Amino acid sequence: MGELILIRHGETEWSRSGRHTSHTDLPLTALGERQARALVPLLADRKIGLTLVSPALRARRTAELAGLASPRITPDLYEWDYGGYEGVTTVEIHRTRPSWNLWTDGVAPGPEAHPGETPAQVGERADRMLTEIRAAAESLGDADIALVAHSHFLRVFTARYLGLTTSGGTLFQLATGAVSRLGTEHGKPVITAWNVALPESLFRAAAPEPAQPPE
Repeated sequence: MGELILIRHGETEWSRSGRHTSHTDLPLTALGERQARALVPLLADRKIGLTLVSPALRARRTAELAGLASPRITPDLYEWDYGGYEGVTTVEIHRTRPSWNLWTDGVAPGPEAHPGETPAQVGERADRMLTEIRAAAESLGDADIALVAHSHFLRVFTARYLGLTTSGGTLFQLATGAVSRLGTEHGKPVITAWNVALPESLFRAAAPEPAQPPE
């Protein structure tokens, strides 16, 4: 198989402020849209045979602006369900739980529709995705597979791909609008590129903020 191309969606208002975002379906900010468009040259030389995208609007819009054709909406790519910590920052959580760590402690229980996931449950989703991807790769030859999703899930996915526990995802910082690649060396899983993005100064100059209408 080719490489796995991991793409974190562009910036949203909550990612900018550090608020945990799973099921809350926020749009990209203006900067987030520019980040997504800036992915086009980073992906231009890749032979992508399959694109899998989280159902979230921010992921679907990123895939669209990045020029990824015919994406397959894939629920298992959704972000870690943060339960009672949806919309809450780590700083706020630490006021009452100073030693809290998402990767080992999980989240506080949430409402019935979004009760929250344990680290083990997110790891199980990542393992299902790996199984699905390996099956799909059999018919793609050396073509790459792109995944457009979310920070914490992609970090868990990377850890599981490398044979680490779910908590190993804490080792992989991932910025909005960044591209990473997973491949193999001598038959062993490796990271071939990580957290790659065009400098903001380049695409900010190329795509200025739209003019605001007069009040």
